[in-house]
Amino acid sequence: MKGFSLALITAGSAGAALAAVDPTVAWAVAKIKAAVTVKKLSVTDKVTLATGIGWQNGTCVGNTGAVPKINFPGFCLQDSPLGVRFGEDASLFPSGINTAATWNRDLMLQRGIALGAEFKGVGVNVALGPDVNMARTPTAGRNWEGFGADPYLSGEAAFQTVTGMQSSGVQACAKHFINNEQEHQRSEESSNVDDRLTLSNHIMGFKLKFSSTQEHEVYLHPFLKAVQAGVAAVMCSYNQENNTYSCENNHSLNQLLKMELGFQGFVTTDWWVNQPKYGTEAANEGLDMVMPGGDAYGSNISYFGPALVEAVQAGLVPESRLDDMATRILSSWYLLGQDENYPKVNLNASVQADHKTLIREIGGASTVLLKNTGKTLPLGSPSTIAVIGNDAGTNPAGPNSCTDKGCDIGILAVGWGSGTANFPYLVDPLSAIKAHIPKTPIASSLNDTDLVAAQKAATGASVALVFINADSGEDYITVEGNEGDRNNMSAWHGGDALVQSVAAVNKNTVVIVNSVGPLIMESWIENPNVTALVWAGIQGQEAGNAIVDVLWGTVNPSGRLPYTIAKQQSDYPAQVIFAGGNITYSEGLFVDYKWFDAKGIAPRYEFGFGLSYTTFQYSNLQIPVSTLSIGGSAPVGIAPSLSSWLHNDWFSVSFQVKNTGLKAGTEIPQLYLVAPTSAQSPPNQLRGFSNINLQPGETGSVSLALSRYSFATWSVTAQKWVIPTGIYGIWVGSSSRNSKLAGSITIKA
Repeated sequence: MKGFSLALITAGSAGAALAAVDPTVAWAVAKIKAAVTVKKLSVTDKVTLATGIGWQNGTCVGNTGAVPKINFPGFCLQDSPLGVRFGEDASLFPSGINTAATWNRDLMLQRGIALGAEFKGVGVNVALGPDVNMARTPTAGRNWEGFGADPYLSGEAAFQTVTGMQSSGVQACAKHFINNEQEHQRSEESSNVDDRLTLSNHIMGFKLKFSSTQEHEVYLHPFLKAVQAGVAAVMCSYNQENNTYSCENNHSLNQLLKMELGFQGFVTTDWWVNQPKYGTEAANEGLDMVMPGGDAYGSNISYFGPALVEAVQAGLVPESRLDDMATRILSSWYLLGQDENYPKVNLNASVQADHKTLIREIGGASTVLLKNTGKTLPLGSPSTIAVIGNDAGTNPAGPNSCTDKGCDIGILAVGWGSGTANFPYLVDPLSAIKAHIPKTPIASSLNDTDLVAAQKAATGASVALVFINADSGEDYITVEGNEGDRNNMSAWHGGDALVQSVAAVNKNTVVIVNSVGPLIMESWIENPNVTALVWAGIQGQEAGNAIVDVLWGTVNPSGRLPYTIAKQQSDYPAQVIFAGGNITYSEGLFVDYKWFDAKGIAPRYEFGFGLSYTTFQYSNLQIPVSTLSIGGSAPVGIAPSLSSWLHNDWFSVSFQVKNTGLKAGTEIPQLYLVAPTSAQSPPNQLRGFSNINLQPGETGSVSLALSRYSFATWSVTAQKWVIPTGIYGIWVGSSSRNSKLAGSITIKA
């Protein structure tokens, strides 16, 4: 987004015409059309819509059967959240975590549009993404697929991604519903987040709020935003919730998702989930579709299929419920216009278009500059360069040589598991650096454990670029002893020792990190010879070029952390429970930075932090009123959590930002609320952000809208959203711990 002198930048204004489209009318039309069609179908036809035909019995990872009498060809459901899995000529986009690190709604939207276009281009009906689970624990294996550790940021990314994908004509599928927050024992563990949890624990005077409050205000919110965007499908998860499996959980599927959020699409299982309690009768608990068909890997026996036909005929599942299932599935088909001139499935189709340009842009915009002593970066024209670390190079066997990316060789541009896709190509940093400065002497050492060779390359170089990484993924693949989730928060392959060895011989050591999540860097981060730290994350196929863009200043970094980087792993409120079992979410609402704030723990780098090659000054905070009445109460009934009373703009906070430096750059102003004590909320909660690009000396105005929902908390007793009265602090700044301007407003009944 380009800034103009004194231009007004409104949160979410980029792509506003598309993102503001209300899907309510479109859903109503689709449902009417689907209801008419369902009347033409037999019980067997309707069950066909809801049942996968079996693993590898169709072109896609998930396929439903055709119903010729209504010209329904069957659905193709295909991974992944960052590209067409098994596509032969498709793009591999930056990860969800990098998308969140842009803090840029327009780039989130454009990525969604491009993803949707590629999925539609190969004939996929249902794209299995986005992943909107929270990064509850810092080492959870699939954190890189999602949008970080804050529900508001994750929700904004979910909304823009779904809006973009579905604008291209593909059905988005938000996953994994719900509380699928680790890989170890994911098919057995129970995430316990309910009214039975004690409400008596305290943290530094803040009373912990668990149960429905915790579920609603943290883990449900990104799904709420996906539903608000009109998401066509939701995937239920492997885990149990309060000792009932997610895909047969009436409370989560019927009460939360379909009633409270008013979700009108269909719920599909994750692949081969457990349904031991209800089995086929999980249909009564809110499940609409079984994938990929069999009840276990290699099985041809389905929970649905003939079993569901028999259950309906026996009256165990009412035919009215089967009608609802079929209506939901066909409504999603009609909603996206897939009943007319939709491409046939062809995973070999060429669909990349010019998406590499967007991928490179997001790669640069998501890169976070964490340290830059003495303006080491941008590099300018160093006389000699050392490039060190396996992460700077390539996998000699090729970027797609390891099944589902289950290895860590060369530049880390994607994690592993079903959330991956094929690289059409992968630009490694060393090649990109050589292409950018072809005449500059470069010494390289790409063996992480050969510290002698690393020091030899670094000695005497004007700058030593050290590349380290850390990988993770899905539980069905174990990489270097890590079964999905990371075993710890250390850099892989002895990365800490590599940095220390290079810094011992080179006083201008720049560290570049490609990681799925936060690392502990205390052994070297304060070393004065480590002059800069660039957090590149998981950038997709253009990784090397995106890193070069930031190192040499073609891109002024504007990425901000979507999670906290701690000084020690034990500082985080929750850890992966390797043994599984009952996992109690005892941290309540205090996830990530909210825990650090409440406990008074100093992080290494806080949530929302990131540096720039320029500087910014904030001024003139304007809160239009000092006192505001709530003006009614939250509605009840169908879809109360999506009511306009809650979500319409209530008032806006405005302020000005000036570029006080010498380079053009983008600032990411963030708005945090400080609730009154009676709200029993975390000390600071993100409730708004924007991005504003400014030339040197230029001033721009920013306006951030707040709704009643911004102030609302979930009442366990009243079972609805309430707005606690009292004085609310409102502050804006450049991170969760860097307030620039502060004010307040009093909310009255």
